[in-house]
Amino acid sequence: MDITQNAALVVVDVQKGFGEADFWGTRNNPAADDNIAALIDVWQSTGRPVVFVRHDSAKPGSPLRTGYEGNGFKEYVERRRGKGSGAELLVTKSVNSAFLGTPDLGAWLREAGISQVVLAGIQTNMCVETTARMGGNLGYEVVVAFDATYTFGLEGPFGWRRSADELARASAVSLHGGGFAAVVTTGDVLTAAK
Repeated sequence: MDITQNAALVVVDVQKGFGEADFWGTRNNPAADDNIAALIDVWQSTGRPVVFVRHDSAKPGSPLRTGYEGNGFKEYVERRRGKGSGAELLVTKSVNSAFLGTPDLGAWLREAGISQVVLAGIQTNMCVETTARMGGNLGYEVVVAFDATYTFGLEGPFGWRRSADELARASAVSLHGGGFAAVVTTGDVLTAAK
């Protein structure tokens, strides 16, 4: 795998509000935060661009709502913002895709001549997957660092319930098998990026 010198790391919704287990339920992949931090560190130390995405929920009871403490980035992300030698962008959004936020992520990537994006963050099967699908459809080479993401169990139609691990794996299969993104490990990305 090749990681280009100007590949953008897109860190999706790594916000304090996702720590509220009473709201979200049980998460998977407890190693995700360490992997996200490692990716940010390598991107910043190699001068590559980093995009921090924040979900500003419009729902009154959401732990990610604007003005609520949970809307802020997790401490390890906030501590790293502004520390790299490469370009940095903050995108805010109220929907699942980082490509539908402010400022326009696609326009920023095009202006910088960036064609490869590496995704990490929360939730695997929601905002990470939606951003990956849109990125693939828009012609970007999308890489998802699977173990630098996590999600929560969910109930769907017909009383069907899936665990966080089941949903994350289904997302990985859809993205990778469907040709939207290369789904790889953080270790693979770090090796290729150094």
